Amino acid sequence: GVLPSPDGPTPSVSITEIRQYLRAQDIPFHDGYSCLHTPSLFTGDRGDQPLSAANAPFTLFIDKTTGSFLCTATLAEGTWQDFQANVEMRHHGVTPIPPASSEETEEEMRQAREDARCIWERALPLWELLDEKETKETKALFGISQVTDATLKRFGVRYLRTARSLVFPWFSPQDATLKGLKLLRVEKKGGTKTYVEETLPRFDSYRNLFGLPLIGRRDTELVLTGWELDALALHQAAGVASLALPRGASSLPPTLLPYLEQFKRITLWLGEDLRSWEAAKLFARKLSLKRCSLVRPGNLQPRPLEALNQGLNVTKILRSALLASHKSIISFRQLREEVFGELVNTEQVSGVKWTRFPELNKLLKGHRRGELTIFTGPTGSGKTTFISEYALDLCMQGVCTLWGSFEINNVRLAKIMLTQFAGRRLEDQLELYDEWADRFEELPLYFMTFHGQQNIKTVIDTMQHAVYMYDITHVVVDNLQFMMGHEHLSVDR
Repeated sequence: GVLPSPDGPTPSVSITEIRQYLRAQDIPFHDGYSCLHTPSLFTGDRGDQPLSAANAPFTLFIDKTTGSFLCTATLAEGTWQDFQANVEMRHHGVTPIPPASSEETEEEMRQAREDARCIWERALPLWELLDEKETKETKALFGISQVTDATLKRFGVRYLRTARSLVFPWFSPQDATLKGLKLLRVEKKGGTKTYVEETLPRFDSYRNLFGLPLIGRRDTELVLTGWELDALALHQAAGVASLALPRGASSLPPTLLPYLEQFKRITLWLGEDLRSWEAAKLFARKLSLKRCSLVRPGNLQPRPLEALNQGLNVTKILRSALLASHKSIISFRQLREEVFGELVNTEQVSGVKWTRFPELNKLLKGHRRGELTIFTGPTGSGKTTFISEYALDLCMQGVCTLWGSFEINNVRLAKIMLTQFAGRRLEDQLELYDEWADRFEELPLYFMTFHGQQNIKTVIDTMQHAVYMYDITHVVVDNLQFMMGHEHLSVDR
């Protein structure tokens, strides 16, 4: 994904400006957790009617950090500038039109819906497999022998025999039509099982909060998980409202925040490793710390599906969740658990290990958040080539990565990375290009569109925006020279 160009359409807007604007325009609003709620500009009324709280539910949500909006009733979404433009139109008696996405995206989404529908129609509920033995084996393969047919039915999970995949539907929260799917299959290598996921539409546009249609208007407590099967297990074992994030612990796209506004309490139980714990702390900040609790990973607190399989008391684990909003001063007693966790998980604390560079793991102990690593070497010694391979290694393991290349342009950089990703010279096998490019596109990889000398503040702002939008945990700057030609000599480089 390419981030908006620095001179492009994301001028940052402060929450104060948003509030002042809404007041000046007489638009009523509630102050929510991550969003402001207002009546929608896009439902019903003629343009000239005032937006009064009386005649309209508050279905339009404005993100407090970016100013982007989403109307959950009509699915209209856009930037803060789009919102203001629509308010202007309303004043002139014109019915606002939702900002349109490009025709290309529209076409892609339509195609994805069509493909999803074909697969969905061929998929069967698991308990309808003719052979009971096959049902048993399939459930065992996915580790869901304890999950009942009633639970699978409730969440609409099906099985696609030809691809040996579980199928999770994405229904539109508006009219319950099928918008897409996620397919999950198991690959066995040696003694280990790995789960492989595929989504329709592609992962950037796949925004299914799995389980959303089952949430009632009055539900105020929620458990947020990183995996569809965990959401099933939670509902079955503890009867709680639970949703699964579309991309697990790797990111919480801001466009999903409006759907989470109705909950007064959210418990994050994303997985059983330290990365899930780090992610939970990050997401809690987006969701507003004061309503979030986190389930601490540990031997007695594995991921929800595991907890169900092991017959653990899931309700009890949920009750022991820690409040996300730690006070500013704490005693060692409150840190005890954390310190113990670090000792138990020494392997994990060392960060995400590189698969291609075992020697580097010995030196750096893996990629750890909050650390700065500087690579130096003479021109032409292969810094960029190495760093690109080093970053790709992490990115393929789900570490969300942002590249800021101030030396070579993004097309050349992407070409290097794609070659490294495919492990072959694609110029000799062009017929394979699309297949590899499709797989490459699935990586959580983003590029900044700067070139040459830049104002440092602009670069930092862009990075911050990327961290909020895409939950970036690894930023690569190639290279530091770009900061050198600056008038801000007082900046602490």
